[in-house]
Amino acid sequence: MRSTLLILCALTASAAEIPPPVRARLDASCVACHSGPAAQGGLDLRSLPSTLQSPAVRDRWIRIYDRVDKGEMPPRPGGLPPAERRPFLTALRPPLEAADLADVRANGRGPMRRLNREEYEQNLRDVLALPELAIRQMLPEDREAYHFTKTAAALDISRVQLTAYLDAAEAALRQAMVTTPAPPASRTFRAQGRKLFPGVRSTGTRRSMFYIKGDQGVHVASEAGTPMPKELEEDPALEMGLFRSPGWPYGAFPIGFAAPAPGQYRVRFAARAVLQQEDFRVTPATKPVPMTLRRRRPTNHDIAEDVVNVGGILEITPGSHVYDVTVPLGAGQTIEWGLLGLPVPQVDAEGKTGSYRFPPLPPGGAPGVAFHWLEITGPLPPATWPPPSHRVLFDNLGIDPRPAAPEAEARRLLARFLAHAGRGPAPAAALDRFLGLVQARLHAGDPFAEAMLTGYQAVLCSDLFLYLRSPRDRFALADRLAHFLTNSRPDPRLAASRLTDPRVLRAETDRLVASPAFDRFVKSFANSWLQLRDLRRDDADKRLYPEYQLDEYLVESMERETLATLAALLRENRPVTELVAADYVYVNDRLARHYELTGVEGAAIRRVTLPSGSVRGGLLTQGALLKVTANGTGTSPVLRGAWVMDRVLGEPPPPPPPGVPAVEPDIRGAKTIREQLALHTRQAACANCHQRFDPAGLALESFDVLGRWRTHYRGTAEGERVTGIDHTGHDFAFTIAGTVDPSGRLLDGRTFREIRDFKTLLAADPRRLARNLLRQWTVYATGTPVRFADRAELERILDACAPAGYRARDLLSGLVASKIFLESY
Repeated sequence: MRSTLLILCALTASAAEIPPPVRARLDASCVACHSGPAAQGGLDLRSLPSTLQSPAVRDRWIRIYDRVDKGEMPPRPGGLPPAERRPFLTALRPPLEAADLADVRANGRGPMRRLNREEYEQNLRDVLALPELAIRQMLPEDREAYHFTKTAAALDISRVQLTAYLDAAEAALRQAMVTTPAPPASRTFRAQGRKLFPGVRSTGTRRSMFYIKGDQGVHVASEAGTPMPKELEEDPALEMGLFRSPGWPYGAFPIGFAAPAPGQYRVRFAARAVLQQEDFRVTPATKPVPMTLRRRRPTNHDIAEDVVNVGGILEITPGSHVYDVTVPLGAGQTIEWGLLGLPVPQVDAEGKTGSYRFPPLPPGGAPGVAFHWLEITGPLPPATWPPPSHRVLFDNLGIDPRPAAPEAEARRLLARFLAHAGRGPAPAAALDRFLGLVQARLHAGDPFAEAMLTGYQAVLCSDLFLYLRSPRDRFALADRLAHFLTNSRPDPRLAASRLTDPRVLRAETDRLVASPAFDRFVKSFANSWLQLRDLRRDDADKRLYPEYQLDEYLVESMERETLATLAALLRENRPVTELVAADYVYVNDRLARHYELTGVEGAAIRRVTLPSGSVRGGLLTQGALLKVTANGTGTSPVLRGAWVMDRVLGEPPPPPPPGVPAVEPDIRGAKTIREQLALHTRQAACANCHQRFDPAGLALESFDVLGRWRTHYRGTAEGERVTGIDHTGHDFAFTIAGTVDPSGRLLDGRTFREIRDFKTLLAADPRRLARNLLRQWTVYATGTPVRFADRAELERILDACAPAGYRARDLLSGLVASKIFLESY
C-alpha cells in the first residue's frame, strides 16, 4: 500500500495541488464526518479545494496534515491504520512544502513588523543616550499572538496608537534636550534619627517601627503617636528601627527631601541589622537583613504613584556600617526604605476595628534594621555639558542653537540624525519630507530648536524607525539579530560587522549572548514564553495559604531564579534537557527555605547543587512557574497540564468545547482534584482531549499554588485543623485534607509515580524539547510563526545539534545561521 500510494502521488502530483490519491484516501476515511453544512469541526472536505495557492486553503490542508500526524484524525482507531498513516503524510508533505515555499519566495516569510512598546522605549534610550527613559506606559498595550508581543500580524498601527507614539517621542526628545547653561546644582541633604521616617509611628503597631537609643527603644510607652521631646528628637545618638516590610498602607521616607531635578543621586546611610526583643530592646542580628531602596513621591500612601525598587538588593549586616549606592530619581521623588522578608501588619481581617497586630516575635527576636543617618547628594553632574543626549540632537551648536543658516543646518542635523537613528541609508526623498516639517516651523517664526524637534519627532514615528524589515541587507540583518538578543537596535560594532560571513555572524551572536544587554532578552522572552509577566497576577488565598501573604521577597526571588536559569542555560550552553531535569537550582535564603534546602544564606541568587533524589531542578518545579499556572486558591491539573504541553513541549491542546465548565478545586477539602477530574472526563469527547494533557498536570500536584512541596491538600472544612497567626498579624485556620496522588499515564502508555519519574520521561526525548525551543525563538526573532516550509530547516538544525546533546546556545546559533532567520530560501 505504501509504495502504491507514493507512486500514484508521484505520477499525479502538481507543485501546488493535493495529489488525487491523497484526496481519495481522505474520502474513504473522513468525508462521512466532514462534509456538508453539518461537517464536524467546520471542515467540509468536499468543498475544500485541492489547489494550494490560497493561504487560507493551504492552512486548512496543513491543519489536516498535523492532525493526521498526531493521530487525532481520523479519531476512530481503524480509520487510518498506522501502516497507511506514514505514506499518507509522506505523499501530502511535498505539495504543501512546495506551495508554501513558493509563497515565501514571492512574498517573504511574513510582513515587516512594528516595534512593540518595550522595544520602542529601549530604542529611544539607545538613540537619545537616555538610559533611564521611561515612556512605555504612554503607549497602548501590544496584542499578543503565538505567546509573544513581537508577532507581526498582531502589531498593527491605528490612529490612536500613532498619536501615542508621537506623544512618547516628543516626551523623550524634550528629556534629551537641555535649556540651561549649566547642569542643575548638586546639593547634599542630610537626615538622622527622627528625620529618617515621616512619623513617630508606622502602621502595624509600635513594634513595626520605633526609635532606639543605646539599644533600647524610646518613646514606646504607648501606641499613641505623641510628639517626641525636642531633646530626644535632636539627640545625635538616636536611631530609627524598622521591623516590617512594605505593604499598603506604607510610607517610610525621610522628612524634607524631594529631588529638585531628574538625575542620578548618591545615597549614603549608616545602618545595622538588629533583633527586636520583647521589652523593645535590640540586640545584634545573627545574619544580614536584605533591603532595597524604593523611589516614590513623598506623599500620603493613598495617592502615591507606582513605587519602583532602585539600587539593587543591599544586605544590612550586624554592626554599624555605611552603605553607598547611586540611584535614578525623577523630579519631586524621594527614596523609601524597603526591608525584605519581614512581617507586613495589616488591618484586622474582618475590617471591624481598624486595628493592627504585629505577629508574635520569633524565638531570639524579630529581625530589623536600625538606621542612624542618611545623606542624599544630587543630581550628580554629567561628565560633560551639554550632556550626550543634547549633542545627539544639536551636535556642537550649544544650549540655544541659533545658526546663521538655519535651513542648511537643519538639513545637516536631520541627515546626521537619520544616519544615527534610521535602519540603514534613508532615501533622499525621506530627508526632504522631514526637512519640510522643520522649514514650515522656521517660516512660522518658531525657534530653531523647536523646529528641529518636530523633524526628529517625525523620524522617530516614521516607518524608517518604527518598523523592522526582512533581513535582505546587512543593516536589516543586524537589526534582526539585535532585536532578537538585546531587544534594541544594533550597537556600533554589530552595525559595522560583515554578518554575511558565517564566522562573523556566530562571533557576534556569542558576543551579544555574553553581554549585559542579553539580560533584556532573557526577561522579555521569559515574560512571554513562560508567562513570567503574570507572576503577580493572583495572590495566594489567605484562608488556605496564610504564610504567603504579602511575601514579595519570595515572589521576587522566584522571578530571579527563573531568569538566572534561562540565562545560564544559554550562556553556558547547557543541554536542553535541563529545562525539565537538572541537578541544580538558583536560589537565595528565602527561596531555599521555600524549597527546604539548607545551608543557603543571603539575598543573592546563586547556583546550588541539589541533594540526591531532590524533586527540584528544571523549570517545571520552579516556584514562579508553578505560581503562574495556579490561581492562588487551588491547583488544576487541567491548567498546569495544558501549560506544560503548550509552553514546554510545543503541543498546545485544542480549546475546550463551548459550554463545558472548568474544573474548580473543592476548597472545603471534601473531594480531591483527581476525583473531580474523573467526573469531568466521563464523556468520551472530554476524555479524548484530557488524556493528552491531564497527566502532565497530575505530575505537578505535589506542589501547591506557590510551588512548595506537599503531600496533602488544604481545605476550609474537612480534615485536621491547623491554626495560628500569620506574618500580617491575622489569625488563620485551615485543614489538612485529602492525600495528593501525583501518578499518571501518558498517552503513549508510559506511566509515572511522581514528578521525578515524569521529568525522566520528558528528558528522554531531548529533540522534542529542542524543537519547541526553536519554534518559540522563531516567533520571537522573526515576528512570524514557523511555516510549513520552515519545518525541514528546523529538523536540519536539530540534526546538527544532536551529536552534542541539543545544547541551548548551539540551537540558538543554528537558528541565527538558518534560512529561517536569514530568509535566504
